[in-house]
Amino acid sequence: MAHIKVDLKAGEDLLDAKSISESQRNGEPSGDLLKKKAKQIDGCEFQYRMDYPEMGLCCIINNKNFHPSTQMGFRSGTDVDAIALRKTFQTLGFDVKVVHDQTCDNIINVLKSVAQEDHSKRNCFVCIVLSHGDDGKIFGTDGCLELMFLTRLFRGDRCKSLVGKPKLFFIQACRGSELDAGVEADSKSDDYGDRQKIPVEADFLFAYSTVPGYYSWRNTLNGSWFIQSLCEMLNLHANKLEIMHILTRVNRKVALEFESSSNHPGFNAMKQIPCIVSMLTKELYFIK
Repeated sequence: MAHIKVDLKAGEDLLDAKSISESQRNGEPSGDLLKKKAKQIDGCEFQYRMDYPEMGLCCIINNKNFHPSTQMGFRSGTDVDAIALRKTFQTLGFDVKVVHDQTCDNIINVLKSVAQEDHSKRNCFVCIVLSHGDDGKIFGTDGCLELMFLTRLFRGDRCKSLVGKPKLFFIQACRGSELDAGVEADSKSDDYGDRQKIPVEADFLFAYSTVPGYYSWRNTLNGSWFIQSLCEMLNLHANKLEIMHILTRVNRKVALEFESSSNHPGFNAMKQIPCIVSMLTKELYFIK
């Protein structure tokens, strides 16, 4: 492929570039200004902007009670998760909205309404689902729906005010019925550049409580292993570490510090490892 030379003016249209005044756009920039602009572009090249007026909206869907037709049990301990999440994300500066016991249609409607909001003054968007699930699916109180039905509402071609901004989904739900008995150990992404198009699926991050095909564990008194570890690591490290570093510490904590305690045959002493799927194109820090 031939190398395409792009002048500085094309660089002014970067999705993540800071706004430049009209007078600067219309006139030829001086040498000093050229250097200043180049420095600004280099400085934010690999990090998401976090200097918008608002941190963003955090929507928490907390499903605890399910219709008998679903054959899904009562999710004791989930309210502990919801409380911890609200406190953690409020501390991070998010506007937190919690909804409880939502049907499939209600979940879609809630997130559709959020996707239609104007996020232009917000840094990012967070959605957290606490429910039963299966691989690629989560449960409303009356049945299950494909997770993609929810996430695609925020794609770049559908939610324009979040284009180029991080969209984070944290999913506390089973992804199958396999159990991880563990094993004894022997011992203790680039930016958009000057491109004019970006993938509609870009800038998403999915953090699942478990890997595909496996159960996800939740303590009836203390909440789920994943959500409690997520809140703890965010509270400890959000002021200094990048999101992938934080989530790696969440993975480690869940993997090493938790083991199931159950009276059901075959369910005792089981392990769990969360799963991170990232389409982020820059580093994400929760500090400005």
